[in-house]
This record gives sequence, structure tokens and C-alpha cells, in this order.
Amino acid sequence: MTAPRDTLQGTEVLALALKATECLGGRGAFLHWCDPAAHRLRLVAATGPAAESAEVWRDLSDEQDVAPVRALRRGGYAWVSGDSLGVGAAGTASVPLLGAEGPIGVLSVITAGAGPPEEVQRSFLLSVAGWAASRLAELPGTPPAPRSVAGSERTVRMGKLTAALAEAVTSREVVRAVAEHVLPPFGADGLIVWVFESGRQHVVDSAGYTRELLDLLDGLAVTDYPVAADVFGACAPQFIESAAEYCQRYPTLAHIPAKARKNAWAFLPMIASGHAIGMCLVAFTRQRSFTDEERTLLTALSGLVGQSLERARLYDVEHARAQELQSSLLPQTLPRLPAVRAAARYLPAGRGEQVGGDWYDVIPLSADRVAMVIGDVMGHGIHEAATMGQLRTTVRTLADLDIPPDELLSRLNDLVGDLGEDCYATCLYTVFDPTTRVCSFALAGHPPPVVVHPDGGVHQPDLTADPPLGAAEPPFETHQIHLPEESLLVLCTDGLVESATQFIDQGLARLRQVLSQQAAPAFTATDEDDDLQRLDALCDTVVSALLPDHGRTHDDAALLIAHTRATDARDVASCVLPEDPRAAGQARAYVRNQLAAWGLDDLATTTELLASELVGNVIRHAKGPAHLRLLRSSSLTCEVYDGSLSTPRIRHAAYTDEGGRGLQLVAALSKRWGARYHRDGKCIWTEQDIPRRAA
Repeated sequence: MTAPRDTLQGTEVLALALKATECLGGRGAFLHWCDPAAHRLRLVAATGPAAESAEVWRDLSDEQDVAPVRALRRGGYAWVSGDSLGVGAAGTASVPLLGAEGPIGVLSVITAGAGPPEEVQRSFLLSVAGWAASRLAELPGTPPAPRSVAGSERTVRMGKLTAALAEAVTSREVVRAVAEHVLPPFGADGLIVWVFESGRQHVVDSAGYTRELLDLLDGLAVTDYPVAADVFGACAPQFIESAAEYCQRYPTLAHIPAKARKNAWAFLPMIASGHAIGMCLVAFTRQRSFTDEERTLLTALSGLVGQSLERARLYDVEHARAQELQSSLLPQTLPRLPAVRAAARYLPAGRGEQVGGDWYDVIPLSADRVAMVIGDVMGHGIHEAATMGQLRTTVRTLADLDIPPDELLSRLNDLVGDLGEDCYATCLYTVFDPTTRVCSFALAGHPPPVVVHPDGGVHQPDLTADPPLGAAEPPFETHQIHLPEESLLVLCTDGLVESATQFIDQGLARLRQVLSQQAAPAFTATDEDDDLQRLDALCDTVVSALLPDHGRTHDDAALLIAHTRATDARDVASCVLPEDPRAAGQARAYVRNQLAAWGLDDLATTTELLASELVGNVIRHAKGPAHLRLLRSSSLTCEVYDGSLSTPRIRHAAYTDEGGRGLQLVAALSKRWGARYHRDGKCIWTEQDIPRRAA
């Protein structure tokens, strides 16, 4: 049924208000209009199964003990348990529609679940009631009693404030809502919101005050700020109508009015859970008096703000902890490598209560090769952040085995599958070899990398990615691209290029456009530090261009930009070795001559011994063809290739054994060593630090 209102707009407001309450999953909703002259509530609209029993509540007197009447008397939320209408309800939740002169009606929901509505449901119901009250107050003939223009405007503003506070997620959003919806209707131009913690007051946010004054008032002991002590001690507001009154009441604070350039103040306690959690200051440039109506309304509003702020602060704490966890799982710094300099950005979602699972990493491999990875665990929450940490650790472990990208994603896919049927992740894993300038990569539900050339050209391979991890069926496909002598390799997650208003293809096109216009300075760095600064600046430019309103995004994003450089041909030397015992001697001679040419004579003896042991192992335990390769960069790498796929293992030789100590010697003489496998065999490699004077 609908009310015989005078305007279509009024009917629409009532219908929308009732329709909104359906989100609470109740048995129906009622909207009563207040008739103050007759001391009665008149039913004007009803919806849902309970509407059939509406006759019982068509006309309620202010003496009946039912939820709508209780809400009217209290001027706030009321819940009464029991099936008053015989419709199988658990109870009735009611909230008043507040006008400037008091309640103008009551919105009620017949609840179906066990127990009273949860806090979020109550907050939603209050928001709907506030919105409906503000809209109905704008309609002709709706107000139950005459009111001033200022009062009507305040009613509208207060309804909007209720709705804005219900939407506010963070503490700062709560303060912004107060600044937008409380200051204008009262003619105020200053706002400070403090919270009380451990006997001190801390500024949450403000409007209309200088940073200098905020620093003066932030972190003070409550006892050192007498007005706060009065408000906190009595849980009662303090209204000061002039600077002279301020100085008279608080002589120790007599310097504040001049510094603040304010001449009237309302210090309001913010009450939540039965105690004062903070204080809200509404200030005015000109001195003024406060009417009883204004004092009552400001005090009531401060209570509403206090409840919203307490909820927001809980969110702030939990969200900060979750982001701290996620941040701890990401690289704190990226390594500085001979072939790659990199910078990255991780941007958590601007809105929403949970963290995401975006991640990235840069991993040094043997022979100056570099692995770069970026991924996104689907979903948001602590579980997804923890899964991200597992995947990053697993990738680093697998990368250390020097396995190809397709095999690495296959093993990672097995791990994701073991985490549960609802666990999925996208991933791009790439390996750059600076000696061949080949970038090999594999995709699992992820866009391919973007390559930026020094001349400004931007290229992105047109590839179809394999399905995401957890949904894919290996094998994955390995792709290869040949990079120029110097290039930028750009990896990102979908949160950077895709949103509710932008398809991913559009976002990638925008990314390529920004890179073509802004990447040139990254190729003109004068040294390593300058290179990193330019990469950082480019990251900021890309993020600003693609996420100009990051504070309103609902997905996290990751960006990794790597500056790749090929190895100078003069820093690589190799030779083929015969398949007979003479190979070890030839290897020693080749190493000695090459290190002399490089000015690394200090490493000659150790490197000869390493090469001799590795070549000797090939002759005794593997098969040819064999060849030796030396690489000079920040370290000296010695590699021996053979045609066998057997795995080298360190043996525990007995005291009387004549052999079996070769790899023990290799491990002792090198900074690190290992083996990697290719299509035709394997490579055993060692690394040594180059003395500073030689480098």
C-alpha cells in the first residue's frame, strides 16, 4: 500500500526508502508519519509479506509499547523482540526520521534473523532514515510543523551527514564528512577532531586550521589542555561565544584565539560505547551565541560522529596491520645488478577493507642473468596476502634451481592447486640473459611485458596467455623476445590498467602511450644512482597517469620497470675443449691468459684450480662436447659446459679416498656455485668476487 501523498516525488521517496530496507532481508517494512497534534503515528507506506498485517499498526498512539513508538519517544534506534504482527518475525527494528524540529516519522523493519540487527545493519537503517528525512523535508506540505529556512537547510544537511558517515570507511573520511555537512549549515569555518589515547589528545584531521596550530595542539596531555579536560571529565559539551569568554575561562590558553583567528567555539565530546573517545571542535571566525536548538543538535551530532569514528578507527588499525603484513612480504629493496636496474611500486586499493595479493620480485641468477616476476593472487584479504608470500618464496626457491620459465610455472601451478579449489593467481615469469640479449618468459593469465626502446619505440608481444595458476593444465609455453643493447622492460598487474570504467586493452594502450612519451630520460642516466632515480620518477609518472584518482580504486596494483643492459662482448671469453685428459691443462692455460688480459692476475691461481676441477669432472663423469666460458662484471664467473644431464653432488670422501673432493674444493674456493640445465646438457658455474682495485 502507498500513502495518499500530495506529490509523486513524495511517493517515490517513501517507496525507495522501503525498497532499500529489503537489503536487510526482513519480512517487510513500514513507514509511519508523526501527527504531533494528535499524539499518534499514521501508517503511510508498507511493503513485504508483513504489509498484509498492516492494519494492526495503521494508527498508533504514543502510549503503545511497540518499536515505532519507542523509537519516536527515544529519538533514536529501538528494537523490540517478538512476532508482534504474527508473520514469523524475530522482532522489529525502528529508527526515527529526524527533522529540524524533532522526529517527523518512523521507519521500521520486521526482522527475520535471530536476535537484533548487527551494527552494520543498524547503520544502514539509520542512513536510509536520514536520507528519507532529508528528501521528505524538501517536499511541500511534508513538514509536520512550520520551520525556518535555516532549520530546513540543516535538516537536509543532517540527513546527508548521516548517509555520508555510513559510507565513510577511514577516520579521515569521517572528518571530511563532518567538514562538508556540519560546518556550512551552522556558518562555521573551523574543525578539529581529536581522539583521546593514553591520557593524550591526537589530531585525526582538521579543516580551516594551520599546520602550525595543529602541531601545537597535537599530542598534548589532556590535563595540559583545560578545555579538553573539562569535556573529557564531564562528558559534556563546552560552548564559548567570544574570545574574551575563552580567555576568561581558560587563561592559560589565552594565546590560542589570536593564533587560531577564531572567536566562537563548540567543544563537543564524542561518545561511543559509553565513554568519551575524543573531542570535536567546531569553530567560528566571528563571535556568536548558540541557541538551545543549536546546542542540542550539535551535541547529538557529535555522538553520531563518535560512533562513526570508533568504527572507522577499528578499520584503520586492522587495515594498517594487514598492509604492514603485505608490505613485509614484498621486497624491501631491489638488488642492483650488472645487467638490470629496477624500480617498483605497490599500491594498495584506495577503498575497501582488505589487502590484495599483488607482488613482484627481481632475482639474480648465474652468469649475470636476471629473473623478474610479477603476479596477482585473485581476491582480497589476509589469506590472499599470505598466499602471495608463499608464492613469492616458492618462486625464489625454484628460480635458484635455474629451471626454465615454463617448468617453473608448472611447479607453481601445482602449489596453487594444492592450496584449494578457490585459489587462483596470475603470473608473469621472465629471465633476461645479457650475453645473448634474449628475454624468455611464460604467462599464466597475465599480460605480456612491455618493451621500451631507446628511440622511444614501445612494443608489447601480441600473445595469448595460458590460464591462471590453479586453473591451467601444463605444459606452459615459453616465449622469447630479442632485446636491444639497452631497453626498459615493464611488468604490471591488472589493477594498474583495468577498472570498472576501463577495459584492460584500453589500459595497456594508455600504458604504452605514457611510456613512449615519458621514458626517454631513463636512457640518459650518468651513473647507477641517477639511473635508479630516473626509474623511480618514471614509476611515479606511470602511476599518476594511469591511476589519477587512486584513492577511489578498489583493486591493488603493482608495477615493475627494469632497465636492461647487454653484456659487453669484451667481457665474455670462451673456448672449446678436447674430450681427453689434455682438456684440463688447456683450460688452465686459457684462464691464465684471459685473466692476464683483463688485469685479474690476482684471481688467476684460484680460477685455474676451479676450471681444472670442473673440466676434470667432465672428463671422468660426463661426456662432451665441453667448452669453457669466462664472464667479467661485478664478479668473475667461470662456466664449464658438457653434454651430460647428470647432477653433480658433493661426496663425503673418507680419509683414505684418493678422489671425491673436487666439488668440496669448488665450494670452498668460490663465493657460490651451481648447475643449470639446457636442451643439450648442463653447465656447472662458479662465481668469485673481483678485487675492488681490479674492478
